[in-house]
Amino acid sequence: MSGRRPLSRWWHVARGRLANPLPAASHVQRAARSLLLIGAATLLASAARADPRTDYMLNCRGCHGPDGRGIAEGAPSFRDFVAKFLWVPGGREYLVRVPGTAQSELTDARTAALLNWMVYEFSSNQVPADFAPYTEGEVARLRRMPLPDVVSARRALAEAIAARAAAPAAR
Repeated sequence: MSGRRPLSRWWHVARGRLANPLPAASHVQRAARSLLLIGAATLLASAARADPRTDYMLNCRGCHGPDGRGIAEGAPSFRDFVAKFLWVPGGREYLVRVPGTAQSELTDARTAALLNWMVYEFSSNQVPADFAPYTEGEVARLRRMPLPDVVSARRALAEAIAARAAAPAAR
C-alpha cells in the first residue's frame, strides 16, 4: 500500500478530465419522474371530474363540517333541514343565492349537482315529493342575483318553514 487515497470524481471534474460531474439519471430516477408526472396529470383530471361529495368536502366542509352539522355560532347545519327550504316560496332560490353557493368557483353544472346531492345526502326525509333537481341553467340565472341581507332572508325563510311544519298536512 502506498498510502495514497484514490482521487475523487470531483477532483477529476475540476481538472477537466470528466465532462459530466453528475452521473446520468438512472432508470429508477426516470421512472420516479414519470410516476410524478402521471400522478399530477391524474390529480388534474380527477379535479375536472370531481363528484358532488368531493366538491362538498373541498368547498363546503370548512364551514358546514364533514357531516353537514355546521358549527356553533357560524354556518348552519344541513342535517334534516336543508330540504325544508324547498317547502317554502323563495327557499329554493335562497340555496343558490347564499354567498357560499353564489360565489363558489364551481361551474354552474357542478353547483347544481352539489345542491342536488346535498338535499338528498343531508335531508332526504324532508325532500318534497314534487322536487325537481336543480339545473345548470337555473343555477346560472340565480347565482347572478346575490342576496343583499342573508341573515334576514334566512330568518324569514326559517319562520315560513316553522309555520309550514306546524300546519296540519305539512309538506
